Amino acid sequence: MVAHTMAARDELVEVVDERGAVLRLATRAEMRARNLRHRSVAVAVVTSTGAFVAHRRADWKDVWPGRWDVCFGGVAAVGEEWRAAASRELAEEAGVAVQPSALRELGRGSFADGDVSAHVRIYLATHDGPFHPADGGVSELVVVPLAGLDAWLSGRDLCADSAALVVPVLAGLVRGDAPAAPADDGG
Repeated sequence: MVAHTMAARDELVEVVDERGAVLRLATRAEMRARNLRHRSVAVAVVTSTGAFVAHRRADWKDVWPGRWDVCFGGVAAVGEEWRAAASRELAEEAGVAVQPSALRELGRGSFADGDVSAHVRIYLATHDGPFHPADGGVSELVVVPLAGLDAWLSGRDLCADSAALVVPVLAGLVRGDAPAAPADDGG
């Protein structure tokens, strides 16, 4: 994983404003060190039987190692279309291929804390697996009934961005809420 981590540190990412408009490019290392806002995607995966797929992040991850997550995702590449980024991240982290057009956008939001500052688009994929995490970024994967979301979350150390942006969307799915249509922010 050392070579993977070193290559990722040199990767260029887009630094964006609060609306997601690109301001400049920076290395991933600079983005992390200075906690610069960047484009990111999150993909919640549900099965046809009404369960969601969660995973524990690998201990080598640069942000929130070892924490649980209710979605797959990450930093969008320079110039990468949002849905293409979500499809790529899903393939890398969950080992499943989903066409970008099959992803349903559930929302958009910004998140910032001492570790991460991101402009995020949230997508939903329906897939029954099998799941084969491919990039080594996932150390454990579980399938949990959506109805058991609150119980499963209790006592788990969850990625802060997913807790803030994705858990409310999943909770809405449990209640049967239809996600609001995302605002057109030009990005």
